[in-house]
Amino acid sequence: MSDSQLTGAEWILKFAEELGVEPLTDVEVEALLDLAGVAAHASERLAAPLTCYLVGRAGVSPIDALATANRLAAT
Repeated sequence: MSDSQLTGAEWILKFAEELGVEPLTDVEVEALLDLAGVAAHASERLAAPLTCYLVGRAGVSPIDALATANRLAAT
């Protein structure tokens, strides 16, 4: 990582500011990362970011979405 490159946490914080939304909480970050992992391992890697995008579109909490993904992956 170069001196001018942002960390992941810095990027997310700045991106949230640019979008005009509240930054993610630590719990939301953990749930979204877990959700991305479930989606990627239950299907293809491309499902991870698209699943997280659908969570935002649906207005579902990351924790609730993770529970849904775990149920789907178990079937």
